[in-house]
Amino acid sequence: MKPPILLFLMAIAFTSCQPGDHDDELPVIDMSAADAFPLNCATVYRGETFEFRALFTDNSELGSFSIEMHHNFDHHTHSTDATQCEMDPVKTPVSPFRWIENYTIPSALQRYEATASITIPTTVDTGMYHFMVRLTDAAGWQTFRGISVRIGDR
Repeated sequence: MKPPILLFLMAIAFTSCQPGDHDDELPVIDMSAADAFPLNCATVYRGETFEFRALFTDNSELGSFSIEMHHNFDHHTHSTDATQCEMDPVKTPVSPFRWIENYTIPSALQRYEATASITIPTTVDTGMYHFMVRLTDAAGWQTFRGISVRIGDR
């Protein structure tokens, strides 16, 4: 091998795989703050707007998050919480609420206080729903949080 090629290969070998060069840790969805919402088994109300609040952190850089809300009238599960909510009887949906939204997080952040306003229409079915949060960091690692909530009437 010619010296310039050998030097180039040595430079790659010493710089490309150094410890700490890649992100292999999952981001964190923290719902332990006093104002975090919704918590497992919370009730939100038809015709009202509620504010999603959570703290997101990552060892390197956050990327984006999404929120999905759909009915749980058949008692399927996505919950990541140990607390079991009292369930309504199984029922057939007539006008279920389904909501999916994606959000970007400003670049270069390791900590982000996420908020999102969500309005529940007056015409949707009341009952148990899943509120699912997916957080993705800049490297592509994703964390999922499944929360059981109830849509009710005041």
